[in-house]
Amino acid sequence: MLPRILLVALVALIGASLCMFRVFEAEKVILFQLGEIKRADYTPGLHFMIPFYQNVARFDARLQTIEFEPQRFLTGEKKDVIVDSFVRWKIKDVVRFYLAAGGDPRRAQILVYQKVNDGLRNEFGKRTLQEVVAGDRGAIRGIVTGTKDLGEELGIEIVDVRLKRIDLPTEVNNSVYERMRSERARVARQNRASGEREATTIRADADRQRTVISARAYRDAEILRGEGDATAAAIYASAYGRDPEFYAFHRSLNAYRESFTGQKDLMLLKPDSEFFRYFRSPGPR
Repeated sequence: MLPRILLVALVALIGASLCMFRVFEAEKVILFQLGEIKRADYTPGLHFMIPFYQNVARFDARLQTIEFEPQRFLTGEKKDVIVDSFVRWKIKDVVRFYLAAGGDPRRAQILVYQKVNDGLRNEFGKRTLQEVVAGDRGAIRGIVTGTKDLGEELGIEIVDVRLKRIDLPTEVNNSVYERMRSERARVARQNRASGEREATTIRADADRQRTVISARAYRDAEILRGEGDATAAAIYASAYGRDPEFYAFHRSLNAYRESFTGQKDLMLLKPDSEFFRYFRSPGPR
């Protein structure tokens, strides 16, 4: 009796497991009935189905990333650029996703890859090479990411499109770098010429100011010297006018001192020469 009960319980357990399925938070589930989509709005939890008559297909609802191979795009100037990018996406409408990709995740990635590439190609074709390289990456990414019909056909949401690197083709790198070097050299020559011009102007102005200052200083020195000489002459004249005899005596002493500075000094004069007047008669005349 006991083995029969165990057998019935085992059959019931197997039947129950075939009738139930669990939906996790990180997935979306489609219920098929004889190959026809019956339901796709399941919430996370435990759900039921009719075994063999119905079946379910599971799809990853988490954020997914597709790394693109570097692609060659044409700019508005008909110049080639090599763009390395990736896209982050997730399933938004699982039924539309299943119908567009045939339930094949790999095919879905290929379709997303093609759609994003088409969007990037259109945006690059509207811009010049300088705009693309200099600062329009964020604008391009925002436009491609915000294009509503980009993912609606596939039932997905394009969360983000990132441009990792934008390079020039190898065959044009050298010419571009040479043009950049020439441009930098031209700017450097222009800056050096401007600097030399400014330096010449500054030096000329400094020389002019130096000449003016020197001339003014020489003029002021001559004026002061003249005023000093005039003052000295006035003092000498005043002193000489007060006592001419003393002034003559003082001048004679200075002459004696200057004439006989060494032991070998020799002067030939008559004894009654005016030069020795104060030796003969120290007093006033």
